[in-house]
Amino acid sequence: MYLGRILAVGSTDKGKFAAYRVSSRSFPNRMTKGYDDRVAIVPKEGFETDVFKNPYIAYNCIKIVGNVAVVSNGSHTDVIAEKIASGMGIRDALGLSLMTMDYEKDDYNTPRIAGAVTLDGDAYLGIVTHESLIVEKVPENKSAYIATYEHTSPNEVEFKANDSYEAAEFILNKGKFAEFTNPITSAAIFGSKKWDISFI
Repeated sequence: MYLGRILAVGSTDKGKFAAYRVSSRSFPNRMTKGYDDRVAIVPKEGFETDVFKNPYIAYNCIKIVGNVAVVSNGSHTDVIAEKIASGMGIRDALGLSLMTMDYEKDDYNTPRIAGAVTLDGDAYLGIVTHESLIVEKVPENKSAYIATYEHTSPNEVEFKANDSYEAAEFILNKGKFAEFTNPITSAAIFGSKKWDISFI
């Protein structure tokens, strides 16, 4: 089953996490690039001009704001992070940013999806489509995912990872996520006392 972009947030036995996966049929030539406080989705070398074909394919997918990790499928990662940095609560930052930026105006009306998790374990998922806006809190000590297509509401999932690299691996092709087609690249942030980032 093809779900497009997928993100997950929540808790495992070892810590809290946010994970992101690019699945793509139209623009597969993309990769993750990591920095100290964020991970970006960018075109692979030789495919830089793809951004002129679709402006939505390059963006920060994970960003750290203090003890909060923000994850999304577009430029709203930065908007949500800025709202949280200014003191806004996570739920409100997700809801306001998704409502303001709205779904992507491409050929598929691609939804914007987003999530956030704190080192204390508070986790939220959100989505804005051409029909609705949803922001939900993930139950305590649970994990959930959401995608741009098909699974467009939060779904609880058994997520197995002991660190950020295992979390990036898991959302790319393990467990429930092995059922979903066209994986391209992934990234994750994981922590119990401080955040650690990995990408594949």
